[in-house]
Amino acid sequence: MKNPPYFTDDTIVFGLLMLLLGFVFYTASLKEGFWKKFYVIFPSLLMCYLLPSIFSSLNIIAPEWKEVAENGEIITKKSSVYHVASRYLLPAALVLMTLSIDLKAMFKLGPKALIMFFTGTIGIIIGGPIAILIISVFSPETVGGAGPDAVWRGLSTLAGSWIGGGANQAAMLEIFKYNQEKYGAMVLVDIVVANIWMAILLFGIGRKERIDKWLKADNSSIEELKNKVSNYAASVTRNPSLTDFMIILGIAFTAVGLSHWGSNSISDFLKANFEAVNDPTSFVSTFGDRFFWMVTFATALGIFFSFTKLKQYEGAGASKIGSVFIYILVASIGMKMDLGSVLSNPGLLVVGLVWMAIHVLLLVVVAKIIRAPFFFLAVGSKANVGGAASAPIIASAFHPSLASVGVLLAVFGYVVGTYGALLCAYLMEIASPL
Repeated sequence: MKNPPYFTDDTIVFGLLMLLLGFVFYTASLKEGFWKKFYVIFPSLLMCYLLPSIFSSLNIIAPEWKEVAENGEIITKKSSVYHVASRYLLPAALVLMTLSIDLKAMFKLGPKALIMFFTGTIGIIIGGPIAILIISVFSPETVGGAGPDAVWRGLSTLAGSWIGGGANQAAMLEIFKYNQEKYGAMVLVDIVVANIWMAILLFGIGRKERIDKWLKADNSSIEELKNKVSNYAASVTRNPSLTDFMIILGIAFTAVGLSHWGSNSISDFLKANFEAVNDPTSFVSTFGDRFFWMVTFATALGIFFSFTKLKQYEGAGASKIGSVFIYILVASIGMKMDLGSVLSNPGLLVVGLVWMAIHVLLLVVVAKIIRAPFFFLAVGSKANVGGAASAPIIASAFHPSLASVGVLLAVFGYVVGTYGALLCAYLMEIASPL
């Protein structure tokens, strides 16, 4: 963990992130000169992610750091920017971006979305043991160890994170009792590898037409959904007033409050009345996670509102405000990526990169076979590797109306995460050198 960054006050950190977002949007809006050529190569969404990571790498800002207290004790401090973005702005964005959803058109997307999601899950399950087998040929000590220090135990936490999310990751740590002193290295690999893949996906979105052409993908169902939402928005578009903005924010943050209230109530009720929910080895342990229920509630409220007159606020810019919240979340996630940490643990990092490469290769092969669009590949992957915090970002980068597709797939990830990670861990144990 790093020394204190130059700016530790979250108010200043948030201001810097907004400055970076404003800079990216301003330069991306220029129609000629250097910036026009620059954004042809590097999409603006990618830069909203990379610039905060550069600031974090230079230790101008940081998600976490260590400080020495007056009594000489070393204490860990962390920024709250990501917590606020993921717990307040993400559910608000989900509600506003789901407000204009056309469920009938969304169901017409067909089975390819689910096929690509489960392909991604299988890629993580088999990728771990295959990566161990490959690395053990060259460096068996990197993937070896015994007892609580066995590397496969630590890698099981990556499987939990990459199939489900934080709750599944914590469950794997609890089940396999990996050495807590070495756990930090696994968290680092998780963050670095997942964020490298996120950056590649964001880069690929800028070339989605070329990728879809290579995949020979049928985009008709996606285009139909986008066109239906766009046509509806055009039919109700108006010059928004202050009243419109206040009502839109009222809808969003009332829903955020309801989502937190509902998620806390259900999580506490299930934990108090069902022992299995408190057992990390149980399939239903995910249902004790408050973040899972918060995302589920926010999405359900957005879908419910889409059947009411509130849907008309799409014409006043509801999804645009939701997109603002998503971009702030993107910047806060980028801030967690320290580019300098990439080479800090090269052995484990190579394991993680090989593992992720297998996941990606399987997705590409299946997408090519079933002619799935790049959208399904990208969202199916991030619904696994990143979950509800990342999948809507990737989905909305294709079109704001598609954000809810990412969320619904991410919910599947939470549900299958624990058992998928358990299977992966047992396979990694078998593959590990003695």
